[in-house]
Amino acid sequence: MATSLGENSAGYQDCILESLSFPEQLVSTSSYEANKNVTCILCSKSTPLSEKNELLKHLVLEHKVVIADVRLIADFSRYLLYWGKRFSESPITEFCSVIKTNSTGPVDQQEEYYLLCDALPEDRILREQLQQKRLEEVLEQQQKERDDCTFHRICMFCDEEFTENRSTLLNHMAREHSFSVGLPDNIVYCTELLDTLERKLDNLQCLYCEKTFRDKTTLKDHMRKKQHRRINANNHDYDRFYIINYLELGKTWEEVQSEDDRDILADNDDDWSDWQAHPVCAVCLFCEQQSDTMEKIYAHMQEAHGFDLHQLKTQLNLTFYQQIKLVNFIRREIHQCRCYSCHEKFSSKADVLHHVTDAGHVMALPDTSTWDQPEYYFPTYENDALLCALTDSEDEEEADQRGGVPVIAEDISNLETLKQSSVLKHLLKDRSGPC
Repeated sequence: MATSLGENSAGYQDCILESLSFPEQLVSTSSYEANKNVTCILCSKSTPLSEKNELLKHLVLEHKVVIADVRLIADFSRYLLYWGKRFSESPITEFCSVIKTNSTGPVDQQEEYYLLCDALPEDRILREQLQQKRLEEVLEQQQKERDDCTFHRICMFCDEEFTENRSTLLNHMAREHSFSVGLPDNIVYCTELLDTLERKLDNLQCLYCEKTFRDKTTLKDHMRKKQHRRINANNHDYDRFYIINYLELGKTWEEVQSEDDRDILADNDDDWSDWQAHPVCAVCLFCEQQSDTMEKIYAHMQEAHGFDLHQLKTQLNLTFYQQIKLVNFIRREIHQCRCYSCHEKFSSKADVLHHVTDAGHVMALPDTSTWDQPEYYFPTYENDALLCALTDSEDEEEADQRGGVPVIAEDISNLETLKQSSVLKHLLKDRSGPC
């Protein structure tokens, strides 16, 4: 999303105008919001959100208003509330494109329709803000579910009871009953997903083909013989339970994967004998020092600048997503020649680095509310390898047992505008020689 000029929570101006577009989601209306009412933007007519098509039909027939790409709107009710207020303040023609039908025919048969779409900058900004809000909510919910140790549920296929964390139940169903809904960390709103599946089984309904059977024994035999011990990926009612459906602009996971497959099929060279892995090029938070391993760059920052990210993580009990936001915050502040601790502005990056060291601000972070903001979910630099090495406590314990360091990659391949304006990209390009 394009970052606009303005004052943030710390009271200073953010002057980065890089286009950090995070895609909008395609989400089907779920049971928890189905009964919410939405109101027409031009009159008092209202319908349940689950019947929004009736409202869209009403807009076309009664008011000649067409809303484009409704499926890409993250929060339809908030979208309508916003435009209902704006249309009460100014004429509709100030916002909508006017489309005249039968323009070459008789005048009495001509009609004017009004198109509300993201070609209007105000509409585009609104859609992006709604998407960012939804993304923030989903990521926060996922983090809560990852950290939740109060989970309690009985397996829907047997009588075994599970507590502490959702992953124990999901892994049990996959291992013992050959029923997998995916990796626990790929799922959000897990309780609602399990409620949905249990409700279908209670109604003697197959979880894959959704046919109804006369008793549980028949249903069980059917799912076993037909290999229907899985959910139907083509059923978009399940989309909202998977993080991947929130990460690509207006596309489901199938569309994302099919695009990846087309890219692979387009490459007719099947010879991988000359393939070579490129080493990691991690760039220091404070200078242009690069290292080919994360251990080296962490050691460099600690020895050369006195900055210990691991210590901050332990002291502040930072979650995985908070670490991401902290790294992106520091990157952005230093790039803008501003001290991330006291927010004092300098004329050059060298000056701000001298100040940070001399003033003892290297490990002095501002209030959490300053940097723990959704805008810092987005990477300041393209392919920032530091982001790919961040872990939470559970990941580090598992890594110690395996003897390796887990890598959690962030997919920013679709941030096309960011790729063109990335500061890190130009920095790496200007440096001679490999990492």
